[in-house]
Amino acid sequence: MTQQTLVLDGFRDIPEGPISFSERVALLKQYGSHSQSFSTLQPGMHYFDVPGVGYIGYMKKWGLNFVLSDPVCAPEDRELILSRFERRVSNVCYVQVSRPVMEILHERFGYYGTQFGAESRVDLSQWSLKGKKKQVIRTALNQAREAGITVQERFSDDHTREISDAWIRTRQCKRQEIRFLIRPMDMEYRENERHFYAYQDGKAVGFIYFDPIYERNEIVSYVPNISRANANFRQGIFYTIMAHAMETFQAEGVPRLDLGLIPLHLSEETEPQESRILKSLCRGVYRHGNRFYNFRGLEFTKSRFRGEIERTYCCHKPALPMLEFLAVFRLTRLI
Repeated sequence: MTQQTLVLDGFRDIPEGPISFSERVALLKQYGSHSQSFSTLQPGMHYFDVPGVGYIGYMKKWGLNFVLSDPVCAPEDRELILSRFERRVSNVCYVQVSRPVMEILHERFGYYGTQFGAESRVDLSQWSLKGKKKQVIRTALNQAREAGITVQERFSDDHTREISDAWIRTRQCKRQEIRFLIRPMDMEYRENERHFYAYQDGKAVGFIYFDPIYERNEIVSYVPNISRANANFRQGIFYTIMAHAMETFQAEGVPRLDLGLIPLHLSEETEPQESRILKSLCRGVYRHGNRFYNFRGLEFTKSRFRGEIERTYCCHKPALPMLEFLAVFRLTRLI
């Protein structure tokens, strides 16, 4: 795309055009406050850039364009960059966007904004292992201690692929790693990732990769984007590593921890801008789709941390976006 200047609906003159990777990283550190902002730098992404303002990351499938997360820009520039993007790119579906972005897309561009799931956020200043709902975590920690499990932070490849391949073979989706909604384990850009490993008898048996979340060039949170465990330790290793990492982040003064997407965790009420038929379909997938993905197990696991729930949305033009629905499942490699 050649750089050019547009005046759009009263917005100031700002050039459009591709930016360098270092410029994109700088924008991420300034405005990457969404739990999936870091994942917009995963392989296979396309970008719509407005230099000095922000960017939108998206992937293509079957002639459709799937945007991941909120635009990486200042909140006051969201309408600007979305307006530019809508003029340049057609057949768009927005996946895992926040309510403010959904409202712009619905009110300005006529999109449906249907709940896609929820995100959970833990205030680390208030975090502790006390409480009835956290008994599962305490039990897991006790079992891990009895099994001689220890946790260390290490930025190394310590049996990582071996553990990951064994873990994938235990999943409903056994062919390959999910992508797009979960960024791949191996990425060229890895700045400020945090890796925590669980060990038994000196050998790694599980790990979690945490991605940074930024505001104004400061890390304000982390999100556990990649987690794997030896098949013999499916129960408890995640809780054990998470508890250790959360204590570490808490001691460092990190304000919060984002637990990321809880897919298809939907509220009972239907909001005015939602597609009733799509929401009904999503509820059906949640009830009957566990052979593709462990929706219920993930919801239970993340609920144990007692985080604050925020709804996340998929924005789409058709009331029943069947092609988009199937395409995103193929894009993510769930089917």
